[in-house]
Amino acid sequence: MNQPDALIWEQHIPGGCHWSGIVRRGTTLRLVDVIGRANAAVLFFNQEEKLERYNMADTLKSQHTFRLTKGHACHSDMGRIFCCITEDTAGWHDTVCGMSDAELIRQKYGSARFEERRNEMFRNGLDGMLIELGKWGLGIRDVVSNINFFSKVTANSSGELTFHPGNSKAGDYVDLSFEMDTLMVLSAAPHPLDSSKTYQPGAVNLVAFVTPPSVVAECTRIAENARALLNTQHLYACHGGAA
Repeated sequence: MNQPDALIWEQHIPGGCHWSGIVRRGTTLRLVDVIGRANAAVLFFNQEEKLERYNMADTLKSQHTFRLTKGHACHSDMGRIFCCITEDTAGWHDTVCGMSDAELIRQKYGSARFEERRNEMFRNGLDGMLIELGKWGLGIRDVVSNINFFSKVTANSSGELTFHPGNSKAGDYVDLSFEMDTLMVLSAAPHPLDSSKTYQPGAVNLVAFVTPPSVVAECTRIAENARALLNTQHLYACHGGAA
């Protein structure tokens, strides 16, 4: 794995756990699948106005894609860009399957409560996301269609979805280069279609570093991304901030 220059901070997220924080524009956040089996369910919000959030439909239709990978951007519902995917060793990230909830985890893996299992309890994606959203004054109504980084799901001609185990290997990573000051919320619980017979979500490492010059150029080869990036730059120009 290429080691980033200008390291800002690092964070380890155990499998099943959750995290949230502000990622500033000009920062690249690397998500690393530590041992394989990781699923990072992620939502994005404009840090200054949280009514602006990640929009799955606009992200997919503007880039004519079903999955996300290097060269794609994550769009907001205001026609702006949160971040560009500037590196990706996994190659496919699910955009349509949402998150696991408590009942789904119970049906698939049984019950393992905190009272009996402590840190080995069975966590689900939705509850983890809600815990983090609550720290920022947000809640269930703010849960929209999320991205599942490291997970691959395909659809056949009948629309049936198939989960592909092993899409991401130990050490695989994806770099998100941020163009907007963004509240990012992450839950590392299993993907809802994960076919594993046992509860064993993989850990995710976060590595933040200064975005290298010109790395977003590949994203702007898509005309819709170039326009959305300009809209994002106008947002900060109007606020009088420096890019």
